[in-house]
Amino acid sequence: MPLRILLVDDHEVVRLGIKSLLSRHDQFQVVAEAGTANEAIQQAERYQPDVVVMDIRLPGKSGIEATKEIIAKLPNTKVVMLTSFAEDELLFDAITAGASGYVLKQIGSNELIRALETIGKGESLLDPAITKKVFDRVREASRKAEDEAFANLTDRELNVLALIAQGKTNKEIAKQIFLSEKTVRNYVSSLLSKLHLSTRAEAAAYAVKHNIEDHLPTD
Repeated sequence: MPLRILLVDDHEVVRLGIKSLLSRHDQFQVVAEAGTANEAIQQAERYQPDVVVMDIRLPGKSGIEATKEIIAKLPNTKVVMLTSFAEDELLFDAITAGASGYVLKQIGSNELIRALETIGKGESLLDPAITKKVFDRVREASRKAEDEAFANLTDRELNVLALIAQGKTNKEIAKQIFLSEKTVRNYVSSLLSKLHLSTRAEAAAYAVKHNIEDHLPTD
């Protein structure tokens, strides 16, 4: 069975060039073409290709937005981005959107064939330097989300929440941080309100999910 491919580029000459190249190889079959993101989504749903070769920059809706929609609807379809520059800022967004890799428009014909064969096998096609930058960005975004998760809490409320996550009762918390049980109850009510949560169980789960231990105030 040949690898079924959808070509997406707003320049017809680019599509024609790639299609001509692939037609020389029996392992590939171009089943459809598209010049815009919306056309790409429609053609992908209609033909359900194995691989979409997607121009990263399209007029109107971008290739990244199209990639997100296609992968959401067709999780078994692989998307490889076409780009003119390996350091294209959009590459980070494309890869985090689910693209399996990228190829340069000026890539040699043999390299393009190998790239598509690699993607067709279910493997990634990523430059290690790009991959590192992507993961660095993901980790940075994750840390930022965690910081924002506790941004409205006071240091005391953070400490109380951490103890709730450890399964301690108000009485135990009060004893540990030298406060009255009533004061602890007030802190619990306040932090639940700020986090828009209803129960201690929800608060404990929230604290664990956002790695509260990494955000506790230091003495």
